Amino acid sequence: MKINTARQVWHDCTHNQSRGGLSGLTERTLLGTAVQTTDRGNTADHAEHAVLCGWFQSAIAKLHPQVRVFGDFMYAANQSDDIREAAEEVLFGLVMSKSKRMTAAKREKAEYVAKGVMRRYRYMHQGGQSANPDPMSKPETFRAWLFDYYGVRLESCAWARDWEPFIQLCFECCEDIDRMALSPIAAVIYEMKAAA
Repeated sequence: MKINTARQVWHDCTHNQSRGGLSGLTERTLLGTAVQTTDRGNTADHAEHAVLCGWFQSAIAKLHPQVRVFGDFMYAANQSDDIREAAEEVLFGLVMSKSKRMTAAKREKAEYVAKGVMRRYRYMHQGGQSANPDPMSKPETFRAWLFDYYGVRLESCAWARDWEPFIQLCFECCEDIDRMALSPIAAVIYEMKAAA
């Protein structure tokens, strides 16, 4: 396991490495059966990987469940709708606790806006380097995506007043939860590098 960033480590420690299903596909097509071979090296790389994963998985397990589910949505190798929905609930709850009062109709739309912002944030930070540009930085693009994906129509008039501050708050909340999720991982990385 290469230890580059906390985001990359989160992904790698939740990924189960195994011989892929395609590794013996050629052999099976030629012979009509699978033949056991001893092509593994005589190294302890897999054991080293498991030990390192244990350190990071322990740090992840100690996180608050709401923070952990957000981190799993962002970086875990195994994804599911349950993880996504739980992370969306966490973000929306935090955003609503910090936002101004709003009408019931706007609150209903705000939930989908928060979901969209969370997906934008995830795309921007995938890969561990946070180098991807925001794919929906233009309001027109974001509004079109919300309509296509969720069927939610946001009006363009008074966008700066009605939605820009809310979207900015959603991004700030994503950053706060992300920071809480990654800081214990970064601390373990720091300890490992200091001891080396």
